[in-house]
Amino acid sequence: MLQNLEDLKNEFSTALNEVKDQSSLVNLKADFLGKKGKLNNILKSLKDATPEVRKTLGMKSNQLKETILADIEKKMTALELFEINERLKKNWQDITYRSSLRDQGLTAAGYHPVTIIQREIEDIFTSMGFEILDGPHIENEYYNFEALNIPDTHPARDMQDTFWFKDMKHLLRTHTSCIQARGMEKRTPPFKFIGPGKVFRCEATDASHEAAFHQLEGMMVGKDISVANLIYFMKTLLSEIFRKEVNVRLRPGFFPFVEPGFELDIECLICGGSGCSVCKQSGWVELLPCGMVHPNVLRHGNVNPDEYNGFAFGLGLDRLVMMRYGIDDIRHLHSGNLSFVSQFKTF
Repeated sequence: MLQNLEDLKNEFSTALNEVKDQSSLVNLKADFLGKKGKLNNILKSLKDATPEVRKTLGMKSNQLKETILADIEKKMTALELFEINERLKKNWQDITYRSSLRDQGLTAAGYHPVTIIQREIEDIFTSMGFEILDGPHIENEYYNFEALNIPDTHPARDMQDTFWFKDMKHLLRTHTSCIQARGMEKRTPPFKFIGPGKVFRCEATDASHEAAFHQLEGMMVGKDISVANLIYFMKTLLSEIFRKEVNVRLRPGFFPFVEPGFELDIECLICGGSGCSVCKQSGWVELLPCGMVHPNVLRHGNVNPDEYNGFAFGLGLDRLVMMRYGIDDIRHLHSGNLSFVSQFKTF
């Protein structure tokens, strides 16, 4: 009988090696371990054996049963994995730009030029210790106007053609300065951060204006901050972005949230200062409104203006992109044209 168990073990090993699918494995298990299986047939013969033989055969039979179960479980796991991989191979589709999409006539695009420049600017400012903040596109009156020293009766409200919602309390943000207002509330001086994002204004489009465009705000608040600090950071930014020295000019400008306020213009890199549609034939492009943060704005941000001061700036990302890449119409940036985007950094 012991020889029968040994023969059964060898028979099972041979049969197991020939199994190629889960269904056959289930049948093999039933053939050897089922009620009418081969191992059970051997155990039925124990009734005619002596007590010592029954004890030995019983122990050996249980060991063989455990071995068979372990081998079947191991084989089942291997078969499941094999069948999954086979299905994946059969049904696998390459969805990358370089294969199936290209085979369908779609070409690889690339990172949008605004994304490229925004990431470069973020790297520049984070290397100088600035945080990067974000804010909602849908704003309320307080953060878009009042917290920035633009109350109901302020004439600056007429300077911004705003997309209002029906309740006349919420709007699509007209500038990323809202990020400044929100960021100040959650921080204790000294602090410095930038906030890039898309903004919206209801205005006619042309080569240098769009109803939806990109800005990047920046703010630094601490003790004894001066215009010299502002100029340093702006010149550092521009030299890094354009990878060369550029001609700039600083002239007085009015912005409710800064005092004094300035307009930082850059010599048009499209025409080299000779005049074109982008610079409206002036040779200069308004790029960077900036100034020292107004005391009222500091108060709205829970900052004591008698103890702290700072500077703020708002950068037109789209115009900066146009200067960097020599793009003569801002509408290209918002066209969704893959042929246009594919000229830039690919995935």
